[in-house]
Amino acid sequence: MLTKNSFLDEINKQYVITARAKGLTERRVLYKHVFRNAMLIIIAGFPAVFISMFFTGSLLIEIIFSLDGLGLLGFESTIQRDYPVMFGTLFVFTLLGLIVGIISDLMYTVIDPRIDFETREA
Repeated sequence: MLTKNSFLDEINKQYVITARAKGLTERRVLYKHVFRNAMLIIIAGFPAVFISMFFTGSLLIEIIFSLDGLGLLGFESTIQRDYPVMFGTLFVFTLLGLIVGIISDLMYTVIDPRIDFETREA
């Protein structure tokens, strides 16, 4: 739904109408103009949603089906106040979230080369 709405918003923008008026093919307009700008919104929002759904889903599935996993371990350690194990699972989940965030930032430069993190002023 987010992808569809993002593409529909980009298709109706002025630069897309200008590209069509210049005589570019529909394929070139979609891939060169619309795709890059629409995918930036998707790449920005997807990792956070994916990680939260992944962790919540693993916790729920492991509790419902009595599977041994990191989600159930973290849940049981929270209930039993086992702080070292609780912080260990929190560390693993946070590390996975940060890795996905870094991959998301790297995908920015692949999708749109105009974005450059090195020339950014502090």
